[in-house]
Amino acid sequence: MLATLQPPPPTFDDVWRGLMEIRELFKENDKQIMKTKEENDRRIEENDRILKNLSKKLGDLGNRLGEFVEHMVSPAVVRLFQNLGIEVHTVYPNIESHRNGEGIEIDLLVVNDGVLVAVECKSKLTEEHVAEHLVRMEKLKRLLPEFRNHRALGAVAAMVMSEEVKRYAHSQGLYVLYQNGETIEIGTPSNFAPKAW
Repeated sequence: MLATLQPPPPTFDDVWRGLMEIRELFKENDKQIMKTKEENDRRIEENDRILKNLSKKLGDLGNRLGEFVEHMVSPAVVRLFQNLGIEVHTVYPNIESHRNGEGIEIDLLVVNDGVLVAVECKSKLTEEHVAEHLVRMEKLKRLLPEFRNHRALGAVAAMVMSEEVKRYAHSQGLYVLYQNGETIEIGTPSNFAPKAW
């Protein structure tokens, strides 16, 4: 009978050495995990910084576009409202008022001796903007008491707005001013009746 060669059974030193090698592999693996985590944390921080910077720049751009719309609308409101029979004496840009813990900001306030139109200007108008302007209109005479005897009307203006938003604004009694090529136009459906506050 032939004897088979079997490796000798491991000694304590062999087992210990193997365990120490495994321990070193775990330590190296932990180092790699920590290094990867630190690199990922740095990347996340850098991405957060980039996103914050981008958000700020987009916000600044949105504000600049809103200012651009105001500058386009401001000279047009005199013509547009006079064509509707509302004599315009003064156009006040960027009106702010704060009283009793409340405040409002109005982009353009178009005024004559008995009527005023508060105009909200946006680069892109949404239903939320319209709803916010309706709240603003409710506060207007309370926060601008010098106009309490005026008939207050509301308007929204934008470079971009959907037909749905236009319909919503009209249904709430607001005039809608929009860009048409290089000019600003005012849209009023045949059954439109402006709401007075």
